[in-house]
Amino acid sequence: MKKHYLLTPGPTPVPPEVLAELSLPVLHHRTSEFGDIFTKVSEGLKYVFQTADDVYVYAASGTGAMEAAVVNILSPGDKALVVSAGVFGDRWAKIMQAFGLAPEVICVEWGRAVDPAVVEEWLKKNPDAKAVFVTHTETSTGAVNDLEKIGKITAATDAVLVVDAISGLGGEPMLKDDWKLDVVVSSSQKGLMLPPGLSFISLSAKAWRLAEKSRLPKFYWDINRMKKSAAGKETPFTPAVGLFVGLAKALDMMKAVTLEKMWSEYLLMAEAARAGVKALGMELFASNPCRVVTSAKVPDGLDGGLIVKTMRLDYGVSIAGGQERLKGKIFRLAHMGYITRPDLLVGFAALEMTLSKLGYKFAAGAGVAAVEEKLK
Repeated sequence: MKKHYLLTPGPTPVPPEVLAELSLPVLHHRTSEFGDIFTKVSEGLKYVFQTADDVYVYAASGTGAMEAAVVNILSPGDKALVVSAGVFGDRWAKIMQAFGLAPEVICVEWGRAVDPAVVEEWLKKNPDAKAVFVTHTETSTGAVNDLEKIGKITAATDAVLVVDAISGLGGEPMLKDDWKLDVVVSSSQKGLMLPPGLSFISLSAKAWRLAEKSRLPKFYWDINRMKKSAAGKETPFTPAVGLFVGLAKALDMMKAVTLEKMWSEYLLMAEAARAGVKALGMELFASNPCRVVTSAKVPDGLDGGLIVKTMRLDYGVSIAGGQERLKGKIFRLAHMGYITRPDLLVGFAALEMTLSKLGYKFAAGAGVAAVEEKLK
């Protein structure tokens, strides 16, 4: 018999209290009972996003909300900038290209953060730009970008700032209104402690001015349709009703703890994970690491994919490997959502046993001890 630990940067574990809500009988979505859940979710999401703007919920993955952002903000021929520092930064560009747009892409070395000065310089040269697209925490590398500085820069221009906060929401500080973030998208299966299936989008007044005249094709993703339905406490199409019910509970739990305490806890776990990696003689991959996922370089002579596979099959601990050009070169371990301090200790114990089994030499117990010391 094997117990399973989910330490991947999505999906993440779901608390028992939320699982209990997910097991309740399904509500019909055109009822006052669902309307009450809809209202509760809407208010809870505003708290997590730190915004007075409405937050809309799609039955979709996070990529769905990214596509919704593109098709509701831009029109054919619009000038836009994508600043990419990893797989998910690249995804912004791929979505735009699928709709016939030709964004300018500034590529940042994977593992590094976006330099806000680069965005500022580009906007000075392109005053007619409609939007800048960035990632908050780049899940593929473990790096975090300085949204506060970038937000100040874009706020002084006509361009809107569009943010992928899919892995960072709830775990990494993000203040949508205070930081002047015009469009923020996220999803349910990471920091919000829910199974995959919901995605979210919130627009500022500045972004709505573009959304009201956007000419890219859309039907399901039409945010104007979503806004009209939300006024009646419903969605334009059948929502993922059970996930709405679970989300209401998860948001209640988050508000009871408070975002500030959650952010502090994830920072502590991130510092512990980094200490554990270093104690095992390995290097961190990200130069500006985030609070929600730690990425480490695979030691020479080892196969990163085999580390991930061995931890899962032999010890019941799931972590993530590298993606695309980083496949086999890094591994990633999450500390977000319902992942707790004991989970992190178990994760490092499994990592140590795996590394030993694969022939890597290190001081036995060093990683676990370093993690424990930070978590005391």
